[in-house]
Amino acid sequence: MDDWLIYRGMGAPDPDRIRTLPPPPPWRAFSGEPLPGFAPPDIDASSIRRLGNRGEAPPAQDAEALQLINAALYLRRPLLVTGEPGSGKSTLAHSIAYELGLGRVLQWPVVSRTELKDGLYTYDAIGRLQDAQLAERLHPGESDDIGRYIRLGPLGTALLPAERPRVLLIDELDKSDIDLPNDLLNVVEEGEFALPELERIADRPGQDQVRVLTDDGLRVPVHAGRVRCHAFPFVVMTSNGERDFPAPLLRRCIQLHLDPPRDERLAAMVQAHFGVGADELNLDLIGHFTSEDGDGELRPTDQLLNAIYLTQHTLRTEPDRREEIADLLMRPLDIRHR
Repeated sequence: MDDWLIYRGMGAPDPDRIRTLPPPPPWRAFSGEPLPGFAPPDIDASSIRRLGNRGEAPPAQDAEALQLINAALYLRRPLLVTGEPGSGKSTLAHSIAYELGLGRVLQWPVVSRTELKDGLYTYDAIGRLQDAQLAERLHPGESDDIGRYIRLGPLGTALLPAERPRVLLIDELDKSDIDLPNDLLNVVEEGEFALPELERIADRPGQDQVRVLTDDGLRVPVHAGRVRCHAFPFVVMTSNGERDFPAPLLRRCIQLHLDPPRDERLAAMVQAHFGVGADELNLDLIGHFTSEDGDGELRPTDQLLNAIYLTQHTLRTEPDRREEIADLLMRPLDIRHR
């Protein structure tokens, strides 16, 4: 295996490898001063559900995918991952965070109404006004803390100045409004953003530094109303290929296409969730899942996992129904049942 690879897709945690990542190229170096003592939370249940026990499984990525993933790490560029549903696009972000010890994955699911500010921060102006009116009646003259009403979103939290990069998953970007990919360009290029509510008061006594809430639920200081990253986050943008993206965004990304998992990748996935050797015990179901009964069939890998889990239990009481249940659960999504 190439010595230059930081992420190796082996599954077992190896957080020391991120320390061997060289400094960024000059055009991707950012000036944020690292927050003292700031450390992200450990991976959460969301990662555990997706990964299973990857430490027992064989490598889950091929050589070309590993090189592109590591290119994004070295160059501090977002990774744009395309592929069919169930090909492991979202799971990839969790695998990188787990293997390199980068903490909880920051997740930003995108829908048609999503705007850039949703990912950066929210400001509860109404809540602040209501609290101010109540405080004026109970404690006249007492100043309020604006930081209590500001919460950084997943993208905003990822851009906090930390020693090590956070992993940010921008999921299903192709479902966004037409403007969002273009709106992301400046933030991705500059690695910083402003909070106008804090910029307006930064010159007031005691307001140069305001503590706000992060997507992790922690309180961190923001200086002069700007968040400026130190280590650019590892950004994974996923797309099901339902639309094309503007050339300026594509130029700023490393592009990776994931085919549906087969062979070693499929074996790794099954073993991660059901233990070593589970792929051998379920060769019949895996063969059914990967069979090509027609052109253009779409079978997400969730179907295979569901079939293996359920048939494990039906075997105890009704072994003859194993194939029947597998047939019911692994119907192609793009062929109507007649």
